[in-house]
Amino acid sequence: MIKHLRDAGDLDAGNATLILDTARELARLTGGREVKKLPTLRGRTVVNLFYEDSTRTRISFEAAAKRLSADVINFSAKGSSVSKGESLKDTALTLQAMGADAVVIRHGASGAPHRLANWVDGSVVNAGDGTHEHPTQALLDAFTMRERLGRLAGLNVTIVGDVLHSRVARSNVVLLATLGAKVTLVGPPTLIPVDIASAEVSYDLDAVLPTSDVVMMLRVQHERMNASYFPSAREYSRRYGMDGARMARLPEHAIVMHPGPMNRGMEISPEVADSPRSTIVEQVANGVSVRMAVLYLLLGGK
Repeated sequence: MIKHLRDAGDLDAGNATLILDTARELARLTGGREVKKLPTLRGRTVVNLFYEDSTRTRISFEAAAKRLSADVINFSAKGSSVSKGESLKDTALTLQAMGADAVVIRHGASGAPHRLANWVDGSVVNAGDGTHEHPTQALLDAFTMRERLGRLAGLNVTIVGDVLHSRVARSNVVLLATLGAKVTLVGPPTLIPVDIASAEVSYDLDAVLPTSDVVMMLRVQHERMNASYFPSAREYSRRYGMDGARMARLPEHAIVMHPGPMNRGMEISPEVADSPRSTIVEQVANGVSVRMAVLYLLLGGK
């Protein structure tokens, strides 16, 4: 098994499948227990180093580490020495001195996990870096697809929306291609990057719906936009939003996903978000199992 999980490209098909299989086994082991804890990482220390705001990812990693009986240190840039100007390297050296076995990092700068891996002896897990990647989100998405549809190889996965600013989309394109799925990116031309390989591109959502096994809606990341990428929110929703009428064009077995948080009424309607086809709540639950598997395997589990 690899030492770090910095991007989806760190995983070959064997390691990715091992993580998914381990996540399924961990979900089975903890699902029926009144006390959802295993002793597998007792005595290990996991640091959650978050320079950006997060709800799902930070809590998910914390729950995953605690369910494996690891000691967890939550580090937030706000209220720490970072606000006094401390560099990432000096923060990393502090964590190294404290004996961190794994550091889970979310950072606004693309490539921060790669730099961090040079400064600490423990494993580094990328929980999202800039607009670069978010590999554990891709893993939990793949896990959710496999649990719902029974396979990954040969699936037609359509990723819709703000691909340009989406680290989730980048990681999914790489991981799903590794696992044998076909990915199509859909969105306005201004929000589809030109540098993504291993995926097809379409600007017409309605044209690809009838052949899609999975449709993953992405949040429009207004906070990362410094220009006007589409005429209006209403026009974006009309052309690229998933509503009941569009959901009806999908094959009967198809599912709708969203990494969250959602802009209800813009990229996805409440009717779709709350429908039986939606896997949004399942993705959150599966995220804990997948991150348990990642921490378990990186820290020496077998």
